[in-house]
Amino acid sequence: MSDHPLPGTPFLPRDVLEPFVRGYFDRKHTYQAMVQNHGSPLWILESATLKQNAKHLSEAFNRFFPGTAFYFAMKSNNHPDVSATLVESGFGLDVSSGVELTSALALNARDIIFSGPGKTNEELALAIAHKDRTTLLLDSFGELERLKALVSEPDATPPVRVGIRLTTNPNGLWRKFGILPEQLPAFWNQVKNLPNIQFKGLQFHSSWNLTPDRQLAFIVLLGKTLKKMPARFNQCIEFIDIGGGYWPEEGEWLQFAGTDEGLRQRADNKDVLHGNAHYRRPSTPIELFAQILFKTINTHIFPWVNCRICFEPGRWICHSAMHLFFTVIDKKNHDLVITDAGTNAIGWERFETDYFPILNLSQSALTEKPCDILGALCTPHDVWGYTYFGKDITPGDLLMIPCQGAYTYSLGQHFIKPLPEVVTI
Repeated sequence: MSDHPLPGTPFLPRDVLEPFVRGYFDRKHTYQAMVQNHGSPLWILESATLKQNAKHLSEAFNRFFPGTAFYFAMKSNNHPDVSATLVESGFGLDVSSGVELTSALALNARDIIFSGPGKTNEELALAIAHKDRTTLLLDSFGELERLKALVSEPDATPPVRVGIRLTTNPNGLWRKFGILPEQLPAFWNQVKNLPNIQFKGLQFHSSWNLTPDRQLAFIVLLGKTLKKMPARFNQCIEFIDIGGGYWPEEGEWLQFAGTDEGLRQRADNKDVLHGNAHYRRPSTPIELFAQILFKTINTHIFPWVNCRICFEPGRWICHSAMHLFFTVIDKKNHDLVITDAGTNAIGWERFETDYFPILNLSQSALTEKPCDILGALCTPHDVWGYTYFGKDITPGDLLMIPCQGAYTYSLGQHFIKPLPEVVTI
C-alpha cells in the first residue's frame, strides 16, 4: 500500500483491517461446515449478530431518549428471518410498499410504519384494513386526498393513524419525498378536522449518515417550524420519526474508484485503475450519535413538542449479520480467478467502488495479495474485488466476503445465474 493517501479520502488503517479479518478467520470452521452441508454459493445469516446489534443500538438511544421506538427498514434486507428476529427483539417494522407490508403482517408485527412516495390505492387500502397496527406516513397532499376518499364511510372507526413526511432537501432527486416544512400549516388545515384520519406525528429522513450533520441541520429547521405552528398541532404530535441511515462503525470502505479523486476521474471519463490501497471515510460511533442528537432535539424540539423520538435503522442493524460465500472455479492467470457466484447475488456493481476484504478460508493468512476475483456472469462488471487475504488461491478454495447484510441480498436478481441459498444460524 502507498504511504500517501489521496486528498479528501484517508487510508483504511491496517490496525483496523487486520483484526477485522482475523475475527472471521477464527470462525472459518463453522462457515466451512455450513457450505459443505448446503453448497456454494451461499448466504449465511447470523441471528445472534442481529440481536446483538439491536441491543447495542437500542441501549445507545434509550440512554438519552426514554420511551422511544425502533423500526427496522425492511428494504435494507428483506429476508423474513431478519425481520422476524428483530420483531422478537422488540423492534417494529418500517415498510415502503404493499409487498413489504404484507410480509410484515405475515410476521405478526404489531407496530408498523408505512412510508414512501407513490402509495397506490390498493396499498393504502391494505394499511387501512390493518390500521390497528399500521401508521401511514403520508407523503403528499394528493396522497391525503386519496386516503380521505378511501375512509369516507361513516363507520370507518377507529380513525387511521397518520404522520406527515417532511422533505429534507428541496432540490434534486430527494425532493420526491414528503412535503416542504413551510407547507405544514396548509397540510394541517386539511387534516385537523377529519373524523376518520388522526394526525399523530412527523417523519423525516436523510441517508448515508456518516456523521449527524444533516440530521442536526434539519432538526434546527424543524424546531423553527414548530415554534410557528398552532398549539393544537404541536399537542397532537405523539412522535417525531427521524429516520435512519446510520453508518456502521467501521466506516465506509472504498476502492480507489470510490474515492473523491476516483469519482472525479470517472466523471471526466478517465480510466480509473485499481490497486492494493484501500480507503475509509470514518463514521460516528452510535453512542456519540445518540448523545449529539439528543442535545440538539432537547434544545430545538422539546420546548415546543412533548413526544417520543423514533428511529428507522436498517444498514446499521443488518450489515454485519450476513455474509456471502463462494468457490473458486477457474484460475486463468496468477492474478485472475473466476468464482461460482455472480454479482447478480448482490444486484449491483458494488465492488467496483466499495471495498470489502475477500477471505480465502481454505488457505487463511493475514497477508493480502493482488488478484482480480471475478464472477461467472457474461459481463466484465462482475467484480468481487482486486485482492484477497490468504496464502495462495487455487480452484476449489472457499472465499468469504463478510458483512454483506445491507442493500445486497434485497437487490439480488435472477440474471444469468441463480440466486444463492440463505441459511440462518
